[in-house]
Amino acid sequence: MNVKVHTPKSLKMGSGMATLKQFLMSLVATTISIVLTFGTAAWLDDKKKEEARHEMVMMILYDLASSIEQAEQCDSLLREGFKLQLEVAKNPKLLSENPFLFVKSAPYVNYTETVERIFSTNIETINTLGNVLFAENVSEIYRLRRQYKQDIRDKYMEEFERAEGFKQYEQVMAVPFASEYIYLSGILISEMYNKRTVPLLYNYF
Repeated sequence: MNVKVHTPKSLKMGSGMATLKQFLMSLVATTISIVLTFGTAAWLDDKKKEEARHEMVMMILYDLASSIEQAEQCDSLLREGFKLQLEVAKNPKLLSENPFLFVKSAPYVNYTETVERIFSTNIETINTLGNVLFAENVSEIYRLRRQYKQDIRDKYMEEFERAEGFKQYEQVMAVPFASEYIYLSGILISEMYNKRTVPLLYNYF
């Protein structure tokens, strides 16, 4: 009598290797899927952060450039006032002929403080920028522009209004255009430029 012995598939030659191969292929596929899923999410998150950082830096640099430009325009008006002062010193009749001679030379700055407030009051802004030295330079420029407005523009306009427009010869001669306003203006603008032109600002990207 012939007895047939049934051999399970799992015990047949080569079946163990096939099962192991299938398991490894499944493991590799799962690992690749996980890496792609989380890797893509991380890449998108990094890309979003980089775009936010780029936009923030560009907004800040534009605001700083606008601030320095206004300070330079103010400086030009002060120098124009100094020229008029010299002309009046040579010919006092110019003032009596035109009592409003110094109105057009009154310095003017109108900084938009929106960007500065966002930069200064939101800690997440610093985290987004991710560069402490850059943030310190920006903070210093904002401090300098506040000083420019307070110590030059506001102080000059207070004196201008108190003297009702510098209509008298003695009032005109008493304005410290060269010794105070223009001198300090040049220093502050130079310091703002030095902070803005630090290589870090332009190599930030």
